[in-house]
Order: sequence, then C-alpha cells, then structure tokens
Amino acid sequence: MAKTTTQYVCTECGWNGPKWYGRCPECGQWGTLEEFHEARPAKSRTAAPGRTSRTQAQTVVGEGTVKPISEVGTESVTRIPTGFGEFDRVLGGGIVPGSVVLVAGEPGIGKSTLLLETAGNVARTNPDGTVLYLSGEESQAQVRMRASRIDAVQDNLLLASTTDLATVLGLIAQEHPRLAIVDSAQTIVSQDVDGISGGSTQVREVASALIDTAKTLDIPIVLVGHVTKDGSIAGPRTLEHLVDVVCQFEGDTQTALRMLHAVKNRFGPTDEVGCFDMSGEGIEEVADPSGLFLSASQEPVDGTCVTFTLDGHRSLPIELQALVTKSVLPTPRRAVNGVDGNRLAMLTAVLYRHGKVNLLANDVYVSTIAGASAKEPACDLAIVAALASAATGTPIARTTCAIGEISLTGQVRPVPQLAHRLSEAARLGFTHAVVPATRSGRRHGDSMPKGIELVEVTSLRDALEALGLRKSR
Repeated sequence: MAKTTTQYVCTECGWNGPKWYGRCPECGQWGTLEEFHEARPAKSRTAAPGRTSRTQAQTVVGEGTVKPISEVGTESVTRIPTGFGEFDRVLGGGIVPGSVVLVAGEPGIGKSTLLLETAGNVARTNPDGTVLYLSGEESQAQVRMRASRIDAVQDNLLLASTTDLATVLGLIAQEHPRLAIVDSAQTIVSQDVDGISGGSTQVREVASALIDTAKTLDIPIVLVGHVTKDGSIAGPRTLEHLVDVVCQFEGDTQTALRMLHAVKNRFGPTDEVGCFDMSGEGIEEVADPSGLFLSASQEPVDGTCVTFTLDGHRSLPIELQALVTKSVLPTPRRAVNGVDGNRLAMLTAVLYRHGKVNLLANDVYVSTIAGASAKEPACDLAIVAALASAATGTPIARTTCAIGEISLTGQVRPVPQLAHRLSEAARLGFTHAVVPATRSGRRHGDSMPKGIELVEVTSLRDALEALGLRKSR
C-alpha cells in the first residue's frame, strides 16, 4: 500500500513544504497554507532500490519502437486551424495533434470565451468529427448560454460538466474528438491521490494523465489555467514544464483589448502576439491593431507624440499624451497610465537638466490610448516630446513620430529593430521620424524603408529642435 506524507501548499502561489507556517515563505501571504497528504509510490519488491529488473526492462523496451530520427516522418502531422488567424499565429500555424496547450489568464479576462469560440470554429470546419468541451466550473446549461451568445452552437460540439479526472479521461477515450478542451486544470480532481483541488499533487497528477492521454490517442488537449494575484500560473511550475505550449491571455479589464502571448512553444516561435477585441458577442480577432492606439483626430494637438514599440515580431504605434498644469500642492503630482512612473520622474529631470524645460513645479499627467503599454525604453523620446509639447503649447505634426531611448546624460541612444518600426510607420502614412543616430556615426543605410524622412539626432536638445519644440542654437 502506498505511504502518504503530510505537505502544506499555498493556495495563492502554489508553494509546498513539510512544515506549516502562518505566512507563506514564497509570496508572503498570511493564512494561505493548507494541509494535504501526498501519496508516495510503493517500492518494488522484485528489484533493489534504484535498479530495474530484467523483466521490467524488457517490458519497457517492448512498449516503444526505436528508429533513426531521419526516418521519422512528419507528413501525416497536419495542424488544426482554430478559426482565429491571430490564435494560429501565436501557436505557430495551428494546434498540433497530440499536443497539450495551456492557456492562462486573470479571472474574467475571457479565457473560457476564447476557447469556447475556438471549439465552435473547429466543430464548424470539421463536420465529420467532434469537439469535446469539458467544464469543471460551469454546468452544461451555463456553457450553452454562453455558446448561444457568441454563436458557437454546433451539433458536433459536445459538452460535459465534471470535476473527476477518471470521467474526463473516459470521455476523451470514448468520443475520440478532433479537439478536447478542459476548463480548468485546477478544478479537476483525481481520486487516486490525496490533496486539495488545485494543489500541487492534484495539478501534477491531472496534467500528467491528460498529457499521457493526448500523446497516446493523438488528440490535442487545451487546458485552461488559473493565475495568482501576481500573474503567475497557479500550481506547481512542473505544469508549465510538462505541457507543450503555454499561452498568456492578458489585457485590462477596463478596456476591450486582449493580447495573447506565447510563453513557451515547442512547435513555433515564442515572440508572437495575437490581438483580440472583447465584446458582448464574444471575441473578435484584430488582424491590424495599428489604429487601436491612435486617436481619430487628424488635427495636431499639443501634448501628443507617436512612437512605435515592439511586441514580439509585431510593431505597434502608440500615441503618448501629456498634460502639464501649474501645481497648487507642496509636492507636484505625477500620474501615469500605461507608462512607468519611475521612468517619468527620471525623464522629467533629464528634460529640465538637458532640455531646459522646467516641469519640476508642475503637475504632470502622461497616458496612452486604449490601455497600450509604453514601458519600453524606445518610448522615452516620445514621452519627453509630449511633455515639451504640452509645456510649450507647440503641437507636433501628426505625420511625425519619435523613437529613441534617453540616457541620464541627455543622449538619444539607438533602439533594436529600428527598420522594422519604421516600416510600420511608413505603412501608416508617417513621413518624418526623429530617430537616434548610429553608434558608428554613419547614416542609416538602405535597410531603412523608403517614403519616410529620417532626422537623426544624438542628444535631447537636437531632438527637441528637430521636433520644433526648441529654438535652434
């Protein structure tokens, strides 16, 4: 009979250990450690510890076939389209048969909606097969209501509501679906091991069983994963190591924009990002998100500047907006949205010291549009330009963008993949770009896109002059 040992697991971060603490040693939360019993596998009586008997070795060899890797064919491997071009982009072209994909995100971000709509798309394009949606959080009627709202009702889309691992595995083996979705990994419980639902032991056992089923039956399985309050995936880190693909579904719940990032991908790149729009009718992909982060007004307004940031392989325009007012407080206020507050404080000081624009006694507000993030160092020059434009009341032309990192000495430093950023700027109709000069002092070569005029600068003063925010010396 298997022996058990007492372990304590943190319900917030998944830390586990043999001793109880009032405060979790990993995340520092109080009262989050709960007791569970983890089963140990029984020792074999037919072989010494650490050794494998001859009979066991013969059995293991008989289960697999050894062949040279050059003779292993991949012609029969056909990826399954999800019905979302953005989702396929992140996965590397679609879902690989027999793979296990983990999609994690904050509560209410839209994970279940995205996967239910994906299940409907796969069922619609494969009428001869079935798609199995297994929910451990909602009843069949609740899933049906959401499917009706997002137009995902298909006759070959099968629903089941259960939290028992044996039932989940039995349904997958019985139906042999084209795609199986399990919502979620933290709600499924195995009766073969002890432990609370969502604990380290249960999550590890559930993941191992589902992965074994996916590989044996060549059925792709998509798992929904919960996250802790710091954004990491709940449960043991072994969950992320075991699965083939790990995707993070992110976004601000106050806006409709959602971003899907590939954190791990054994079958494709990990620097791709998919853009989606959340609405009452479900989730829609945004193939060209360039217009999401720019204001609709074409008239130049002081306090605004456009830059281009990188998110994976995708270059996105971001409009920085700044407001400068006279402060009536002993300590002027600094408020940001989508920008790092510490970075803003540093840039304000650099603007005063090297740009001769004094904002130290003013309230400063800096924000992006539609929840975009401008925390990349390449956004420094646009932030400073927006501040100087707001302080002087001088607007920057709508066809001009600024890209560059600013150091404490007032230098404008080069940024990675400048040509890729400028290609997107030229495609959107920008005609002028203030960019850093190359380190060698040479002008940017033929790799830069045509149709956009580059103004190369080496210092903050030169950049402000090029943008018309400072008189020439």
